[in-house]
Amino acid sequence: MAATRLFHASDLHFGREDVAAVAWFADRVRVERPHAVVITGDLTMRARSSEYEAATLWLQRLDVPVSIEPGNHDLPYFNPIARIAAPYRRYERLRRALELPLDLPGIWLVPLRTTTRAQWRFNWSWGVVRRRAIVEAVERLRACPPDHMAIIACHHPLIGNDMPDGHGETLRGEKALEAVAAAGAEAVLSGHVHQPFDARVDTAAGPVRLIGAGTLSERLRDAPPSFNELRVEDGRLDVSLRTMM
Repeated sequence: MAATRLFHASDLHFGREDVAAVAWFADRVRVERPHAVVITGDLTMRARSSEYEAATLWLQRLDVPVSIEPGNHDLPYFNPIARIAAPYRRYERLRRALELPLDLPGIWLVPLRTTTRAQWRFNWSWGVVRRRAIVEAVERLRACPPDHMAIIACHHPLIGNDMPDGHGETLRGEKALEAVAAAGAEAVLSGHVHQPFDARVDTAAGPVRLIGAGTLSERLRDAPPSFNELRVEDGRLDVSLRTMM
């Protein structure tokens, strides 16, 4: 079987997107035609309608299957009533306009939500994995066909999110990582920290690969705009970092 290729990008932040970077990514999709694009959150900057409209149009123009996850910036920022009452309304509208069921040869892609409308910690941008989200992810992992590689997609890194610029630990992230590892996940894709990484970590249930995408926004940290190319072939996962020069 030929390799299945995914382009994994994150943190587009429409409203603060890097115009050159999103054009570069769209051009790579147009030329190279991956099987699908996976976006692990923060499609918008402040979850405004205009930002969602821009993100929707851009994603539709990619003209390949797209899978998206919500990020903390995709929940209402200035409207506390909307954040509590209907935090995912605009995100779900985008998802319905965009997503189709993915049939990826050799890959079983499973979502894991790490965003929350509210939490007891002061900074609501930090990740939280609800117990229900873990249960749902494990159920989907158990349905993975035996000839497919199971990959989790979420926004916040489940562990190792102790960045010096104030990104806090993902609550129940370690528990979630162990649970998905026990259920057969090979890798976890994430974003949020705007810096790419690729590391294999050991859990009590076995090793899991943690793969983070950079950003295509103006909100750069120590790395230029980038995305990850994932190739799955004969049960092997290869990851290449693609950087805009």
